[in-house]
Amino acid sequence: MPQPHQADGPAQHAAGRPLPAPRTLSPRDAPALNWGVIAPGGIAGSFVDALRTHTEQRVVAVGSRDPERARAFADRFGIPAAYGSYAEVLDDQRVDIVYIASPHSAHFAQALQAIEAGRHVLVEKAFTRNAREAEQLIEAARERGVFLMEAMWTRFLPHIDVVRQVLESGLLGEVRTVAADHGQFMNPDAAHRLFAPELAGGALLDLGVYPVSFASMVLGPFASLTAVGEKAFTGVDGQASIVVTSESGAHGVLNTTLFARTPTTASISGTHARLEIEGDFYAPATVRLISREGEVLDSYVPAQRDGGLCYEAAEAARCVAAGRLESDLMPLDETLRVMRALDEIRRDLGVAYPGE
Repeated sequence: MPQPHQADGPAQHAAGRPLPAPRTLSPRDAPALNWGVIAPGGIAGSFVDALRTHTEQRVVAVGSRDPERARAFADRFGIPAAYGSYAEVLDDQRVDIVYIASPHSAHFAQALQAIEAGRHVLVEKAFTRNAREAEQLIEAARERGVFLMEAMWTRFLPHIDVVRQVLESGLLGEVRTVAADHGQFMNPDAAHRLFAPELAGGALLDLGVYPVSFASMVLGPFASLTAVGEKAFTGVDGQASIVVTSESGAHGVLNTTLFARTPTTASISGTHARLEIEGDFYAPATVRLISREGEVLDSYVPAQRDGGLCYEAAEAARCVAAGRLESDLMPLDETLRVMRALDEIRRDLGVAYPGE
């Protein structure tokens, strides 16, 4: 079996090592921006830690509805300003771009407020509750002339660039099947955000967005979509199994659940070979190229497995510094397509959020 090569290894081909090296630039080389953080929860902590460890980005302000929470977060990460409102972050003239890390239900209002204040915006996935909100945010950002991007961190990771290059090269032949899953066991707790309808909880927007977005990246626009599922005790989606088809007739078989810890793997199977991405496929992960006969032809092993959120921040910083209003790696129209797919899945499951 060939030895796996690291992220900085040379691209190899055909009989030897057919997997290319990622083209991903070092996050530390991205132009430094001043960031404001909206909603200092767990994911915000991971984001700021990744920026401090792997980039030259500067977090200069954090805002929360709870001033003590904002101050504790600022003290933890050495952030100069802590505010007891989101508006104060947007009023801070040092802030170039804001990262919105609140529950899905708040993304639309907070992102719109930031756009109207003339700030560039990175919004945690899932982008909004639904496609209608996504459309309005995109229109507002384009009218205001500010950068806007969904923080679908998987799209910016080096191993996904390896996947993109393999697809572009035709190494797999004609892609016929994509499979991906993301399931976590969550203790039933009505107070937890994932079980709260008012926070747009459920498996789909938090976990299922990963396999759906991955399938959209590989297959392109879905020609058809069908979903079956089960609701959790609070009425949010607890589990969904989804089949999509591409315009070329390829299939995507996707699953998400709050009821069990699944392998969280992904694969792309073509007429010549297949790619397998180990769990967790949405984080820095090993990619294997496997022949039709089941032989492992080559492997890509990421050189860095921690702090993967730094890559999305670096992409946003490069775009803003270059005057671009969206990313080629996660275009706004692609985010909108994914949101429309999530809406369709929820319709099949009979799930709606309060206020929609």
